[in-house]
Parts: sequence; C-alpha cells; structure tokens
Amino acid sequence: MTTDTLPACQGCGAPLSRTLVDLGMQPLANSYIPIDRGDAPEPIYPLHARVCDVCLLVQVDDVVPAEDIFDKDYAYFSSFSESWLAHCKRYAEDMAARFELDADSRVVEIASNDGYMLQYFVAMGVPVMGIEPAANVAATAVAKGVPTEVAFFGEATARRMVAEGWAADLLAAKNVLAHVPDINDFVAGVREIVKPEGVFTVEFPHLLNLIEQVQFDTIYHEHFTYLSLLAVKTIAERQGLRIFDVTKQPTHGGSLRVFMARPDSSHAITPNVQSVLDEEIAAGLDRPAGYEGFDERVRAVRSGLLEFLASAKEAGKRVVAYGAAAKGNTLLNYCGVTAADIDFAVDRNPAKQNTLLPGSHIPVRTVDTLIAAQPDHVLILPWNIKNEVMRQLLEVAGWGGDFVIAVPNIQVATGAV
Repeated sequence: MTTDTLPACQGCGAPLSRTLVDLGMQPLANSYIPIDRGDAPEPIYPLHARVCDVCLLVQVDDVVPAEDIFDKDYAYFSSFSESWLAHCKRYAEDMAARFELDADSRVVEIASNDGYMLQYFVAMGVPVMGIEPAANVAATAVAKGVPTEVAFFGEATARRMVAEGWAADLLAAKNVLAHVPDINDFVAGVREIVKPEGVFTVEFPHLLNLIEQVQFDTIYHEHFTYLSLLAVKTIAERQGLRIFDVTKQPTHGGSLRVFMARPDSSHAITPNVQSVLDEEIAAGLDRPAGYEGFDERVRAVRSGLLEFLASAKEAGKRVVAYGAAAKGNTLLNYCGVTAADIDFAVDRNPAKQNTLLPGSHIPVRTVDTLIAAQPDHVLILPWNIKNEVMRQLLEVAGWGGDFVIAVPNIQVATGAV
C-alpha cells in the first residue's frame, strides 16, 4: 500500500502503516444468526488492528458503519452478568459519595444499554438520563424506570441535551469509548455536556493488558479503538479536557477508569495518573516499536486451542462452549473453529438462545442444555467472568467435567482458576 491508499488514523488523520494484528475476514461479532437463516450468505469484513505511529491510537480499519452494528436488534444486554451489576452498583455508590450527588444533581450515561447502571442512581433518588443508540435495548431500560434517549452521542447530541436541561454533574461511559467511530466528535460532546465542575468518568479495557495477556479476542468490528492512557490523554487534551484521576478496575480482563473535567475546574490531579503513564512507558507503549511481535503471540494462542480441540476429538471427548460472547466469536472465527469441533454453546441471554454463532455457526442453547449434556470440557469464551461461570456451574465437577480457558493460553481446571 502507498501512503495515499493507507487508512487514516481516527484520532489525528495520519496514515496507518503499522499492523498490530490481522485477524482476517470475520462477520460482525454480535450478528447472531436465526436458525432458519443458517444457509443464507453471511457478510464478512476485514478485521485488521493497526497502530498510529504519530498519536499511538490502536484501531481497527473502519469498514462497517456504526448503524449496521448498533441497530434496533442489538443482542448485548448488560444485566445478564451478576459480577458486572455488582461492579456498577459499587460505582454508583462511590461516585454519589465522592461527588456529593443528590436530588439536585444530573447523572447522564452514554451507551446506557438496558439501564443496568443508572438504575442504582434512580434508587438513590438522583435524576438520570441514559443515551443509547439501540432502540430495543433502550426500551428495556425505560420499562425499568430509567429515562433513555435513543441516539448516538456526539457534539450535536450533547448540545441538544444541555438545551433540554441535562448538563451533567456526572457523565458516565462504561466500555463505550472503544465503540465510537468518531472519537474526536465524541470527546467534543463530553466537553459540551459536563458542567464547569462536572466530571466525566470513562472505563475501558486497558491496552497494556490486551498486549501483555494476548487478549486479542477483545478485538472486533464494533470496538473501533483499543485504548492506552497515553492515547486517551492526547485525545482529551485535543478536545479541551483534563485527566485528573485514574483507577484500575478488574473488569474485562483489567480496565482503567479515567476521570476527566474541564481544564479550569477545581479537581486536583492525583498521583495515579503519572503512575499509570509510567507503567505504559515502561512497557514501550509510548513508541511504535513497543507494539511489535503481537501477531506472533496471537498465532500461538490459535495453535494452542486447535491442538486442544483436536486432542479432545481424538479422545472422544465432548466440548461445549459457555457464553455466546463477542470475544468468543473473534476467537472461534480466527481459529476456524466450527460445530464440528464444539457441539454447541450456551448463554443466559434469551436474545442469543436458539441462534447460530456468527461465522462458526455453532448453535446457541440454554444453560440447562449444557447441564443435561454433561460434556467433558466446558470452554468458557468470556474468560473475564470465568470465576462467576464456575460458581454457577458447580455440577460440572460432579460429573467429572472440567473448565477450559484459551486466552492467553490453554488452562484446564475443575474449579476457579
């Protein structure tokens, strides 16, 4: 490719000539297939993650319009993970205490999904408003008493919300910044909607963990970017915001919660910010060369999973997957795994049950089906909630089965690992 034909960086516009990992042609990770449409052609797109040599923003090629991903039938509902709900309840309690939120405050959440987090502020009597682009998910939030606007967030939406009385004392975004096709417009919207002393908190899986722990399966088309604090700091400052705190969170394989405010606000910068920046610099994330060698490590994960599945088949062992997770679809499709290798998958979300996984066409069933089948191996695809899954499936050890995790390497256990 010449410089003229290379994709441009979403953050700064520079040509993207450096590959982090090329995961080949893949379907949309959340595009679950109705059983009766299993023979229909399935759209696939390049899944290629690149690094900007100028601003160090990691991103996938922009090949799918956001409207085609977050449509009215979006299948991800946040409330099906008990550990995630507990995390969000703690967040609501901590933020209400730290920033003294009450009935006169305004809490707004971007990509509020089914009201999973705002419901806790509602219970405390704090006025809330969700902003959610997927109409079917937003309807679930409204039904549980969480007011929700169906819209994509950006500068124009922010200005409209402020005009309607929703300037935010606290603006929350959990695992949404990576989903944004125009990150500059999104952060410009943040600058518009937060009050002069308002706070924006954003959580995202930490790129440092993705690289060190080979979490390549978190790469899929609806995640447009993969974020370090270094890159987020550059984007925030470009749009007139200041990072004043950051805390590490255990969610999604290791995340950061970043606190931002307007530059002239009174929020003091904590030592946490420089501490995380120093960790990233020590790992080489402040220079392009620090991102080299990841593709080779990803190929090793593929080899490990394929060898495990081949050994299981040769030994006559049954393998069932737990969790019809998007990350699992990236893993299975990159590895070329199909229903010939895994009998079926199960998921607690009814929206995913009685469908086929995109690409691999592995059927998705109820959790009761797994218990009835008593497979030899349960491959946990959402490895970030592996301990939660193992606690829910104590029966597996009783019939002599075990649990398998494929990332960052094959791990087999009868209990929590």
